[in-house]
Amino acid sequence: MTYFADKSALVADIFSRYPDSPQGRRSALMPLLREVQDAEGFVSEARMAEIAALIGTTATEVRSVMSFYSTYHTVPTGKYHLQVCSTLMCALAGSDELWDHLVETLDVQPGEVSPDGRFSVQKVECLGSCGTAPMLQINDDGYYENVGPGKCARILADLRVDRQPLPDNPVPVTVTAEGRQVMANGQTVGTSLTGLGGGTV
Repeated sequence: MTYFADKSALVADIFSRYPDSPQGRRSALMPLLREVQDAEGFVSEARMAEIAALIGTTATEVRSVMSFYSTYHTVPTGKYHLQVCSTLMCALAGSDELWDHLVETLDVQPGEVSPDGRFSVQKVECLGSCGTAPMLQINDDGYYENVGPGKCARILADLRVDRQPLPDNPVPVTVTAEGRQVMANGQTVGTSLTGLGGGTV
């Protein structure tokens, strides 16, 4: 059975948010994807084809859009889906070591879910925290910066008892012309991103 077969009111509501045109129907792609993922935990090939038919496009185009966002999954995920940024800044700051630590500690590979259903892992593109790399995202709502093996171990310990881990580092709020990260209280942290302001603070 198709996912949306008995959800005509939901589909009509989503379509009503956009112009009544072929382009308007295609604009409904993101909320339709979110609906399926929220309900099933991932978007299968069958669901991609179903959504494509609803909005008048191809499953390939649906997959292409999904591949741009780290929040959409094409395979089942664990209760806690851990995503490690693997782009250059995070790699230079140690994301490969973080990845190796996660995979070894959890004994799970990409596309797998731990036997207890609790954990899955994935390498993703930029998560937008280059100045505080390496970066770890948990599900769609938990972002953790400057994650090394020690901090990762604390995060995993919290998740194992279903406790939302709290970030243990202050988040920089601005960057000076010299490339320094400055917190709201005026304290500078980290190294200069541009190399103009000297070494580590």
